[in-house]
Amino acid sequence: MRSTGTADEAWYDDDAGPVARPYTMTGGRTSPAHGQFDLISLVVARRTGTPPTPLFPEQARIVELCHHPVSVAEVGAELDLPLGTVRVLLGDLLAAGLIETHDPPMLSDLPTEDLLEAILVGLRDL
Repeated sequence: MRSTGTADEAWYDDDAGPVARPYTMTGGRTSPAHGQFDLISLVVARRTGTPPTPLFPEQARIVELCHHPVSVAEVGAELDLPLGTVRVLLGDLLAAGLIETHDPPMLSDLPTEDLLEAILVGLRDL
């Protein structure tokens, strides 16, 4: 760890990078103001014109990444940002109409184990 300056600045680690950047990007928010984003929710950029406000570089990168459906987890991995920060940025983009989300299927919508076993038995009988 390399610290610079006085003892008051010893908390800064050059190898860690800019520790205040995610906090700055989200305005201190820890949860999105709009939308809910599961790790497997798909995000897709909408084909719209100019955004209503200037975007952070990370938000512009999200819109660029999402020209095809991408999961929230993939967006976080690609940007190398904490998922909480990614969710807040996605919420802002959703509110601005620049992205849309597609939720994963509900567990209740998935086939039951009994149905899958019946299908497997039917396939084996062929």
